[in-house]
Amino acid sequence: MPEKLAEKIEVDLVLEAIYKRHGYDFRNYARSSLMRRLHYVRQKSSLKRLSDMIPLVLYDEAFANQLLLDISVTVTEMFRDPEFFVELRSLVIPLLKTYPFVKIWHAGCATGEEVYSMAVLLEEEGFYDRVQIYATDMNQESLTTAEEGIYPLESIRKFTKNYQKSGGKSSFSDYYHAKYQMGKMKEDLKRNIVFSQHNLATDNAFGEMHLIICRNVLIYFDKQLQNQVYQLFNQSLVPRGFLCLGSKESIEFSDIQSQYEALSSKWRIFRKQLPL
Repeated sequence: MPEKLAEKIEVDLVLEAIYKRHGYDFRNYARSSLMRRLHYVRQKSSLKRLSDMIPLVLYDEAFANQLLLDISVTVTEMFRDPEFFVELRSLVIPLLKTYPFVKIWHAGCATGEEVYSMAVLLEEEGFYDRVQIYATDMNQESLTTAEEGIYPLESIRKFTKNYQKSGGKSSFSDYYHAKYQMGKMKEDLKRNIVFSQHNLATDNAFGEMHLIICRNVLIYFDKQLQNQVYQLFNQSLVPRGFLCLGSKESIEFSDIQSQYEALSSKWRIFRKQLPL
């Protein structure tokens, strides 16, 4: 049997074991990035073959938890792509301000940096008290970090530069307390945020949202799963709601494309059209 075919079978079996034992479905993730992460775990764990993970996935809870963390965590930062937030402030926020109450879903929020960015932005735009943010991720450990809102000061320095470029109206130091080389986001920013576990591959719609932000998550999914998630977002958004994706993601060629107009093609900001 060719080596590549054998490796594909091994990966299929590992992913099937993860799904059936722990309920996390990576079977339709893009294989190239997933393979890199699985091989990283194999080497770190001194395993000879990928299939050696299967008994550990089934019977070793500590290994399984670390494996899930290693293959699901995405890299993020506050006010990532500052120009996106400039566009968000100028194109989307003025329209959301006209609503009596606004619901925002940060899907795949990872460790929470973009959620706090949104809270800061809404606070500065003066209508955060009329907003409910739902921050979800499939990884409980990432969510715990997000809820704590504690980040290294080295990262905070980068966040500050991003904030300034994004059109921030204050000093970023107004939004965190610094102690022991760490920065803790102020508790008041969390007052309208609900952190919750949600798996985009297997869970249901998150209803009646006015804005959904899911940036740099779908690049890890194959076309089939991307279409499934787009349908999930479409079901979750109210008519005239907004969908924000990552700079390398697009609804072009998806099943929902005809129902959306692009507000910013560069920064992947779309608006759902009224039903015909």
